[in-house]
Amino acid sequence: MEGTGLAGGKNAKAAVPHPLSKDVLGFEEDDDDDDLEVFSKDASFTDASSFSISMQTSPSSMINQHTLDDEPDSKDIFVTVDDPANHVTTLETFVTYRIITKTTRSEFDSCEYEVRRRYQDFLWLKDKLEEAHATLIVPPLPEKFVMRGMVERFNEDFVATRQKALHKFLNRIADHPTLSFSENFKIFLTVQDLASHKKLGPGFISKMGETVKAVANTVRTIKNRPDEFTAKSDYVDVFRQKMGTLDKISQRILKELKEHLTEMKEYGPIYTLWSESEQDLAEPLKGVASSIENCCKAIEGLTIGLSEDLLPALHEYVLCAETLKSVLKRRDLIQANYESQVDALTNKKADREMLEHSDLSFTFGAFLGKNAEEMKLQKQQKIDREIEELQADIGHLEDKVECANSDLKADWERWSINMRNDLQSAFRNAAENNILYFERCLATWESFLASQQIETKVDKNVKESA
Repeated sequence: MEGTGLAGGKNAKAAVPHPLSKDVLGFEEDDDDDDLEVFSKDASFTDASSFSISMQTSPSSMINQHTLDDEPDSKDIFVTVDDPANHVTTLETFVTYRIITKTTRSEFDSCEYEVRRRYQDFLWLKDKLEEAHATLIVPPLPEKFVMRGMVERFNEDFVATRQKALHKFLNRIADHPTLSFSENFKIFLTVQDLASHKKLGPGFISKMGETVKAVANTVRTIKNRPDEFTAKSDYVDVFRQKMGTLDKISQRILKELKEHLTEMKEYGPIYTLWSESEQDLAEPLKGVASSIENCCKAIEGLTIGLSEDLLPALHEYVLCAETLKSVLKRRDLIQANYESQVDALTNKKADREMLEHSDLSFTFGAFLGKNAEEMKLQKQQKIDREIEELQADIGHLEDKVECANSDLKADWERWSINMRNDLQSAFRNAAENNILYFERCLATWESFLASQQIETKVDKNVKESA
């Protein structure tokens, strides 16, 4: 019984592809673009007055508003997060977001709901989903605290970024075949005041006890972890490292682009001022100033595409890597509990066998006048009861391990498909954004050169005729 359903394939580890590889991202396929998420640490939303090269996104993306008409007919629940509002009390200042839900599901009493939620409410929902579905991949939330390099917590750009991230979080759940039917998700979307439901959870002391117990169990070494989950753990380590590196470099590129844009905006006006004092060079200087202005608009479009497209996708999967690691640890914890009960059963059986061959005539109870055979029989009956209880627990835990493995494998496959689609779309958009940026700059400077060549020819003709 101990090994049932826990042995993995020997070649499972070798079958896992490298993260971010061409096969994983599927660039050879013509997949449709999937949703993107905003989870940027320092992304800001720069206004591009007359030029933007941000690529179009899918109708259900966070950049565009979520509408009923844009979704496939099979979807029966639609969630939108918008209208952030600041709240100031004597104890704290916080932001709430309006959540509008439209659904055709029979378990909902109405077809439309509108509630307001703050960030802590989203945390409550995530904790509840992870508690009820330990080995399902619950979508990540944006970081709770303001990180280094990020704008002020109540800054308009930061609030807009978080709003889009929360919108994506809820729609990821709404698209999930299991999480979307969670009672806690329904409560989150429909109940006006969550306070009463939050109080129903375990207290702080109870949570602390569970945490200590979980930490103690994770210290225990897993004896028979399936090879495929060991391979998945190795995959996540590499994936987290690569995504973290890409995220940091992309953040630095965006920062340098913004600094370059600031310098270019200071650079152009100098040529305009210069043209006022140089009559013979006035037209060329004004042409350079105009070209620099057009290039500034191209850079603004490039920064918008980077901050609203590539960076959010990269940072979401940095957070996803942490989520995957936690899910794998929770799966290991379930198996650790199973193996500990198997070890306890083995020890009890050994005690039972030892008791059959032991002599209780010289025990303390025998000296008190108790019958040695009766004492032996009582101990045997007690051990037999404990063995029966352990066998029942092991059967339950074995089923729990099988369900955990099955749920995680199925949800892992679903997550992998979404990841490939998201990153493939983000990389393609980034490539097209860069192409459009360079084409715009190239066309600007080619136009300037052509105008100068015409002026040169005119001046030459004038001189020759004179």
